[in-house]
Amino acid sequence: MKDNGLLVQYFNANTPADQTLWAKAAKDAATLKKLGATAVWFPPATKGAAGKDDRGYAPYDLYDLGEFNQKGSVGTRYGTKKEYLEAIDAMKAQGINVYADIAVRQKLGADSVEKVTAADFNAKDIPQMIGNKKIVGALSKFTFPGRKSKYSKFKWNWNHFAGIDWQQDDFKRRVCELSGMTEMEAEKKYKLSKYDYIIGSELDLYNQEVYDELMAWAKWYENVTGVDGFRFQEAEKIPGWFIRDFAEAASNAGEEEKEIFTVGDFWHWRCDYINDYIASADNQPSMFDVPLHFSFHDASVAEGEYDLSRLLDGSMMMSNPAKTVTFVENHESQPGGVLESAVAEWFKPLAYAIILLREQGYPCMFMGDYEGIPAAKIKSRKTIMNKLLKLRKKYAYGTQHDYFDHPDVVGFTREGDTEHENSGLAVIMSDGTGGTKRMYVGRQFAGCHFADVMGNAKYDIRIDEEGCGEFYVNRQGIAIWIKKDCKL
Repeated sequence: MKDNGLLVQYFNANTPADQTLWAKAAKDAATLKKLGATAVWFPPATKGAAGKDDRGYAPYDLYDLGEFNQKGSVGTRYGTKKEYLEAIDAMKAQGINVYADIAVRQKLGADSVEKVTAADFNAKDIPQMIGNKKIVGALSKFTFPGRKSKYSKFKWNWNHFAGIDWQQDDFKRRVCELSGMTEMEAEKKYKLSKYDYIIGSELDLYNQEVYDELMAWAKWYENVTGVDGFRFQEAEKIPGWFIRDFAEAASNAGEEEKEIFTVGDFWHWRCDYINDYIASADNQPSMFDVPLHFSFHDASVAEGEYDLSRLLDGSMMMSNPAKTVTFVENHESQPGGVLESAVAEWFKPLAYAIILLREQGYPCMFMGDYEGIPAAKIKSRKTIMNKLLKLRKKYAYGTQHDYFDHPDVVGFTREGDTEHENSGLAVIMSDGTGGTKRMYVGRQFAGCHFADVMGNAKYDIRIDEEGCGEFYVNRQGIAIWIKKDCKL
């Protein structure tokens, strides 16, 4: 009997720099298993330019997983290499796969400066050189003296990079002068711009030496950690063929070929752009459903004016479900995240019901929503989330029927299957005054009574001879109906 899969993101933008995350993860493995987790997404384990304070997205040494005294510490923000491997082992002992977050587009924290000829560019959507080329001091020499060539003798220099951010402050001031924007407005603009603003030294993935070194690292990482997959930051800025080849290298790292899961970020509201990217990688990677997340955000802040019948329109869930990882919130979208687009707290139960109880997509639960993040004013949703997780594990099976046919009240049902006893459910939600909806849940339930397990609806309903029920939901809420007397 195959149960529904569940990915858990085990960190947030406010994860403290106390080097305890790996140790905590090892202790939490059994709890995650009980919640229904089948995979966990860990933050970057590589040493960053800021040492133990670095979140891992400013990579310095890819071979330092918290083993060498570099950048002021041995361990990373999350702990030591030994603790990282123990956390992976603990997850695997519970039958939970581990996906490693990696940042392979840039390097920061160079060990020395090189003199190089550089051209300066502005922040237009189409890059345009300003002035003449000039000799500059580039932070592009990486020799890793603390590691002393262990694992790899490869040293990075300016030939391995496509660009450098040698004058960030001047760049920002110039953008403001040219556009009339404040520095804050300019910062926001080139985060959202098509212009590929460089952070640190940008790797030239078309350079053969760079390519060979990163493929060698993929094999090394897999042999050392035994992870089951990788998440690629800013996938849209990485050639699709690179992710395909990286996964192939990792899958062939050992004596026997291993299936490697890959997933990437592509922060765009157009699912056709994202699907084109997947195709460019020979259909290898899955992608996060950013368009659906944006719909959740928009609906949550519209004060009841959002048309819920359009909630799933344009989503990856509907256009390419087999390659879609759905999510409500993550470390980038949360309040204070680098791509802040937070979903309002009242709407999160509705959004999680969408990703957890429907048949399309591979859902990712954000531990920040489950445990809460006081610093980001995110409340713990354990009580509601525990209900939804149990519903996913026990009842969310079988043929699905959609009723996204009203601007304020929508729903869907699952008929259940023979492998999961009493499985089948009906979900109805509203961002307005509430209401009722006649929905088909299956003729096998004819004559049965259904009850709402979310505490929104106050009385039970009877399924008629056609397998339908008049399901209802109260104001700005969600009701989830299962066969009465069935337990969570």
